[in-house]
Amino acid sequence: MASTTRSIAQPGILDWMATRKVLGRLFLYAFTIALSLMFFFPFFWTISTSLKEPVELIAYPPTLLPKVPRWENYTEIWTVGLGISFGRFFLNSTIVTGLALLGQIITAFLVGYGFARFRFPGRNVLFALCLSTMILPPHVTIIPLFMLFRQLRWIDTFLPLIVPSFFGGGAFTIFLIRQFIMTLPRELDEAALIDGAGRIGILWRIILPNSGPVLATAAIFGFIGHWNQFLEPLIFLNSARKYTVPLGLWFLRHQEGVAGLPKDNLLMAASVLATLPIIIVFLLAQKYFVRGIAMSGLKG
Repeated sequence: MASTTRSIAQPGILDWMATRKVLGRLFLYAFTIALSLMFFFPFFWTISTSLKEPVELIAYPPTLLPKVPRWENYTEIWTVGLGISFGRFFLNSTIVTGLALLGQIITAFLVGYGFARFRFPGRNVLFALCLSTMILPPHVTIIPLFMLFRQLRWIDTFLPLIVPSFFGGGAFTIFLIRQFIMTLPRELDEAALIDGAGRIGILWRIILPNSGPVLATAAIFGFIGHWNQFLEPLIFLNSARKYTVPLGLWFLRHQEGVAGLPKDNLLMAASVLATLPIIIVFLLAQKYFVRGIAMSGLKG
């Protein structure tokens, strides 16, 4: 009798467990889709606004899609006023971001290698001090830096935006690279030492070829940081022709619209173009980015 009851109950329990599993997955998918739509909507609104006529911007109730897409918005932004092309801002950002990123990656890689492979007195204290700089708001140092760069006559040049990246590369980048190098077996270094390689040779022939994922990750973070930098260019640059893209958007916002109409459509079109380089860089290095993040957290 007992075995008969169990044989009847078991299929019911299994069906309930299968149903609960399916319901759980459906809820998870619905939650993920809703969350994705919530994060995607601002970007969709930006693209939609960038294709609208100026009169549609002040229409009530606001429209979700443009009645007739106005692609001319993407050509008009290239001349934003005072004879300055928006391409000039792109060129300035490319120069600043490229050189600053180069300095950041090189110096952070060297410092991270030192913290990961060399044992010297006070190493842990120095590393803790390095990490502690991450909690220091950048606004605290902006005034001393401005006074220093003014003494060096670097104000209204790209030097304040580039040169500091050649001095360490930032605490987070150092931490990321150091964590990754610590996951590489020390036996590789010892084998190279036995073969007669020096520390520079180990760095160049062993560590660097195996550090592609973390360097790609650091490059993505660094590119986003330098490309979107706003406060430092605002403080250190005076000439509009030397503005970077974020300052160019700010400059565009303060230009007068035609016939008093809003020009947020042009501002949104410029914002879409300013975001494209970041999306392209992320898509190109996405595989290395995920791998670098995963491997950097394996060993503390």
